[in-house]
Amino acid sequence: MKKLLLIVGASTLFATNLATAQETVPNLTDQPCQTTYYTTRSDNWFIQIGAGMNMPLVENPGGDSRHITANYSVGVGKWFTPYFAWRFELNGGAAHWNSVNETMGKMNTINGNIDIMWDMFNTIGGVNTKRVFSIVPFVGLGATVNWRYRNDQFEGRTPMSHGQYKNNEVLLPVSAGLQLRFRLCKYVDFFAEGRMAFYGDSYNNYVVGRPVDMDLTVLGGFTFNLGGSEFHSFNPCDYTAYIDGANRQVNELRGELAETAAALAAANAQLPCPEVTASETVIVNEAAPLLATVRFTINSAKVTSLEKVNVYNVAEWMKANPDQNVVITGFADKDTGTANYNMALSQRRAQAVYDILVNEYGINPDRLAMVAAGSDTQLYNVNNWNRIVVFSVAE
Repeated sequence: MKKLLLIVGASTLFATNLATAQETVPNLTDQPCQTTYYTTRSDNWFIQIGAGMNMPLVENPGGDSRHITANYSVGVGKWFTPYFAWRFELNGGAAHWNSVNETMGKMNTINGNIDIMWDMFNTIGGVNTKRVFSIVPFVGLGATVNWRYRNDQFEGRTPMSHGQYKNNEVLLPVSAGLQLRFRLCKYVDFFAEGRMAFYGDSYNNYVVGRPVDMDLTVLGGFTFNLGGSEFHSFNPCDYTAYIDGANRQVNELRGELAETAAALAAANAQLPCPEVTASETVIVNEAAPLLATVRFTINSAKVTSLEKVNVYNVAEWMKANPDQNVVITGFADKDTGTANYNMALSQRRAQAVYDILVNEYGINPDRLAMVAAGSDTQLYNVNNWNRIVVFSVAE
């Protein structure tokens, strides 16, 4: 009789725990949705070719000097998000300025800049790769080589240690500018941009007056988008309906199991006490396979609230199967990082899930093991699905 009462009590307690677990499943309906945009190694490279004018804003012993000459440019860069790009640009030509006795100072110049570019409209108005017009501010660091200074006036010019005057010079300017971009098609844009570069006082080999010389460059040309200007996107809410459906099915199964356990307990209560036999059959509950996975956004090891329900389900399974240990294996997709970087990223993802199981759900850390698989192994053909952590029963 004692054995019968023990079975009834355990069944009732099991049904109660299942009902409680069902009520504490995180709610997904009010979770925020945010689209993440990314590019691959080969997408969104561009080449720029342009021509325009150059005007040094410099001084000499005769006062301010301004004179317009032709300037040419070529550049290459990459939009690594819809908001920011880097670019390396070379521009140069001949620079002229008016001198003291109506003669003209001249030099040849070439300037290389590494720029950070910001797509203002994508940032403020939302990402739209088909937008016809965009404003793109940029800032840059560069190096300028000036050579073949030609002028018959020496007053104020920069002498060298042996008394001669410089015929070439290397300078390191900072610059800022603004580009107006007009989309012609997926592969070609027209651009017009202005750049102001800031130098020390010896840009034209004269040191007089203000401590800063400037150089204004205005260019127009074409941008050729290699492979087209497109970005991939990922939004965890794209899968909300699927996850909600799966969770509803889990909860329905839990409810049915609780009802079955209660019915079994009621049926057992009506049975006569069985005779004790010499040997009893031992029933072993074989552990079910773990099907849950935890997905991550690009370059992230943060477990979102949408995915946390899967960690919760694994914790509940481990509590229901106290003799089973679990291996947490982290993965990364191979198209958005080097092998070494992806290995470290997969380790951080596995660690994030491990920490939630131990710190929030009370799983004994001795029952958990972590594996960083990096991106050498890809479980799915779609790269988005390879930013995951999977669970398996330890052997």
